[in-house]
Amino acid sequence: MMTGMTNDVRALALQVQLPGFHGTTLPDDYRALLEEGLGGICYFGSNTAGGPDSIRALSAAITAANPLAVIAVDEEGGDVSRLHTLEPSPVLGAAALGGAGDFRLTESVGRWIGHELAAVGITLDLAPVADINCNPDNPVIGTRSFGTEPDDVAAHVSAWTRGLQATGVGACAKHFPGHGDTATDSHLALPRIDVDAQTLAERELVPFAGVVQAGIASVMTSHIVVPAIDPDRPATLSPAVLRLLREDLGFDGVIVSDALDMAGASAETGIPEAAVLALAAGCDLLCIGPDKPASLVEEIRDAVVRAVDEGRLTRERLADAVGRVRALSVLASEVDVTAPDEAWQAGAAAFAMSIDGELPDLTGAVVVSVETVANIAVGEVAWGITPDLRVDPEALAVPDDVPAGVPLVVQVRDAGRRPELLDFLRSLAGAGRTAVVVEWGWPAAYDVGLARISTRGSSAPGVAAVTELLREAGWTR
Repeated sequence: MMTGMTNDVRALALQVQLPGFHGTTLPDDYRALLEEGLGGICYFGSNTAGGPDSIRALSAAITAANPLAVIAVDEEGGDVSRLHTLEPSPVLGAAALGGAGDFRLTESVGRWIGHELAAVGITLDLAPVADINCNPDNPVIGTRSFGTEPDDVAAHVSAWTRGLQATGVGACAKHFPGHGDTATDSHLALPRIDVDAQTLAERELVPFAGVVQAGIASVMTSHIVVPAIDPDRPATLSPAVLRLLREDLGFDGVIVSDALDMAGASAETGIPEAAVLALAAGCDLLCIGPDKPASLVEEIRDAVVRAVDEGRLTRERLADAVGRVRALSVLASEVDVTAPDEAWQAGAAAFAMSIDGELPDLTGAVVVSVETVANIAVGEVAWGITPDLRVDPEALAVPDDVPAGVPLVVQVRDAGRRPELLDFLRSLAGAGRTAVVVEWGWPAAYDVGLARISTRGSSAPGVAAVTELLREAGWTR
């Protein structure tokens, strides 16, 4: 390859990358990459830990180094928040919004999140989740989904997208072609969806078709194998699956890969080769993952250059991807950061809890949280009511210093897919303990002999609603 063309491809190979680095300030080596044209930065927990002023300053530094850089984050509301980790998100998450069934409320939540992101310089939100949670044992989607019915999920993701993008922040529907019918976490392994093409079209693809019609800026791929379309490659690396998005659904925006450091994408090939395969398949913007050294960005750039030199990837495909990524900056060019619509505050009133059984007298009750490890997408964030006691999930037992006659409020997440947790709850009922279960995860059907409040995810409105309900039953803290 001629030197001039090599330099051109090297520049293009930077412009399609969306890595994440560690910390609240811009490292010098990343500043240099941005000045050379790096496509953008994806924020994770370590980048947002300093709060709004710190995030705003970091965004300004990134933009100063590269005015066209995409600044992205996963801010779904509810259980998944990078801006609210020390206390529950101020807005309802997807499952709770789906339960409320108010599309105006859903749009208002999207608009509120958009204003919050725009105010700190973020231009792309890797949300909403368009997956249909049709498998209650799903370890990675759960309350991040708006529900189980395709048309309802489609209406909610479209409303949320309209609200967000009205603020100038781009939305990204995920995880194409649908991650809902899996029982495997693609962060850790490679899931499969064994459904026929007709089921896929009538179920998984319906919400994505809806947001394409709503004008969504980007769509994120999933690291899952769909044998009905491509029996060998995960969606992120599959030209056949991505043609479904481009040709069948008519999507002309940016295709973003899910993080390429996930096992479902790169366990067999390594990240640089996964990046090449994703670009060749049709991805435009490569999410690399959190806390990555600048040297990995350079390795990916060099792998892309080699692939073009070897004829495995064309310069035209690479340039097409860059053109789409650059178009994202147009959406955020006129950002209004005035006070957002406050209709989202109606979330507390509209919050749709379900209550199974009659709540006992909770006078003097102790709040106990069973500490379940969240999946990587959710991360370590505050959830539920601040507990009096925390119980280790590896040693499930009520602490000895809690007298047998003291009522318990037991907070859990996704107990329906944790047999050991269900056994613990049944043991409380069997011992005659006065207790109520507050399920902050997916509202799966299970009976442990105790009254249960199901919240469809954690959020500040959810905490307020549960607190009020418990106080009506005598809890006084």
